[in-house]
Amino acid sequence: AETAKSNGVDFYEYIKKLLTDLPNIGIHQNPEILNQYMPWSKMIQVSCMKK
Repeated sequence: AETAKSNGVDFYEYIKKLLTDLPNIGIHQNPEILNQYMPWSKMIQVSCMKK
């Protein structure tokens, strides 16, 4: 939670995105994709930005 906050990410939106996206992607076949879901990822910072 604190890492998300320190990266300007709304924690509620971040958790919601993780719980929505991760069950539907092939992280077992491609674990590198998890890097895109870290709080410091530009994709996460844009989609879960604090308002």
